[in-house]
Amino acid sequence: MNKHILLVEDDQNFGDVLRSYLEMHDFDVTLATDGEAGLETFKKGSFDLCIFDVMMPKKDGFTLAREVKAINPETMIIFLTAKTLKEDVLEGFKLGADDYITKPFNSEELLFRVRAVLRRNSKNEPSLEDQREFIISDYHFDYALRILTYTKDGTTDKLSPKEAQLLRLFCFRMNDVLQRSEALTKIWNDDNYFTARSMDVFITKIRKYLSKDSKIEIENIHGNGFRMYIKPE
Repeated sequence: MNKHILLVEDDQNFGDVLRSYLEMHDFDVTLATDGEAGLETFKKGSFDLCIFDVMMPKKDGFTLAREVKAINPETMIIFLTAKTLKEDVLEGFKLGADDYITKPFNSEELLFRVRAVLRRNSKNEPSLEDQREFIISDYHFDYALRILTYTKDGTTDKLSPKEAQLLRLFCFRMNDVLQRSEALTKIWNDDNYFTARSMDVFITKIRKYLSKDSKIEIENIHGNGFRMYIKPE
């Protein structure tokens, strides 16, 4: 059964292009062209994912997201915006956004992000709050105990609370980009120069913890964040 997406975009032509592209890839898409129409459409339907433009007439995307989350806190939301201000990115994640795409972008990027959000929020997978144990190639990670074990020789490392939180985010974003702003907001509750530098230090520490397994790679995605993946043998 196709996933149903609510797309709220005030540029009718752009919205039609996005809708057609997503429908070509087996999604059912309902398009609304302002925030008020978007809210009424949401109330009448059942949607697996919402994609909201931020700057819209009658009701902006952030206001719409707050009202949608008040109706159903589990709603998954991706924001579209022409703005690149750090404050807007933070506002989006504080509202519970699952992703944030800055215009201009190509349709393929949107498709990739839609699939990634739906995959990691699948009801068949454990939630961030529920899962405590992870397998990372030759490592076993117990988030609750903050213990990382290299299974080939049994050696362990005890992680700090922030190290454990960051590694868990990487586990849930495996093969996908972990947005820098998302990690800073969720773990440090702020996104400024000093917390960003602190995060870089933590990334270096996690790379060191995982260094016994050469298949594990954490790459820097310039201007976006980081991606952890397992290299093929």
